[in-house]
Amino acid sequence: MVFNAELIAELEILALYNLANHQEGLKVHNNASPATQAAITRLHEKGLVNQADGGYLTSLGRDAAENTQTLLSILTSAQTTSA
Repeated sequence: MVFNAELIAELEILALYNLANHQEGLKVHNNASPATQAAITRLHEKGLVNQADGGYLTSLGRDAAENTQTLLSILTSAQTTSA
């Protein structure tokens, strides 16, 4: 499996969630890009968020967001330490 534009868009949304606050969700408005709107819809269809336009992370979504944000942290810190 390779990262494609759709998966990257989903990962970017998962990276936006504030994991320190369970009561803080996201809302993707209708003026967001079509790619962003489609990504949040796919995350909802996969059971990662509770609303088709964002909302709160489900338990599975929280796991996915934690892993996404951890990976992003590892890759960005590895980039700065190797430079």
